[in-house]
Amino acid sequence: MAFVRKNIYYFEAPGPANTGDAIRFAVERAKELNIKKIVIASTSGETAKKCYEAMKGTRLQLIVVTHVVGFSKAGEWEFDAATAQSLRKSGVTIVTGTHALSGLERALSRSPKVGGGSRTEAIAEALRRVVAVGLKVAVECVMIAADNGVVRIDEEVIALGGTMSGADTVSVIRPAHTANFFDLQVREIVAMPRVR
Repeated sequence: MAFVRKNIYYFEAPGPANTGDAIRFAVERAKELNIKKIVIASTSGETAKKCYEAMKGTRLQLIVVTHVVGFSKAGEWEFDAATAQSLRKSGVTIVTGTHALSGLERALSRSPKVGGGSRTEAIAEALRRVVAVGLKVAVECVMIAADNGVVRIDEEVIALGGTMSGADTVSVIRPAHTANFFDLQVREIVAMPRVR
């Protein structure tokens, strides 16, 4: 039986303090596997800037997935406009799409008239609680990127997500469109927090 030996990194706790190391591990694994694209979640743009800086001098393509307009406050995009402009000028792709693992479902579950959880939110919660919050974020960002046509479903990507802010989870994912969620494959966990 053939097997592959690779490093997996575990952070003692989740959170933004792990961002620099998570990005470094992501770039290392992308080079090791000859993966061309890194997909990263970024709310304000700070994590995206850090990732871009770490990728300079490589041939890697950075794809940033942001919260939708109105996620925290109606009509507002949380991503810094100047950062977005600077990153785009540098060739970074920025995608803003509806959360694949909540979206409309969240409106229903929060409604006092409808109430209750949904199957979609159950999948999101399972990823958050069983593996890591950052893995749920990474999976969701890869689906959003696939739905927007910036990653192909036949290529592996490196995906980073975090717990509240920054990045603390790194994975290798073969993408799928949201409508084909069960075709998505998390092929490797590169780094994650041991405690959630």
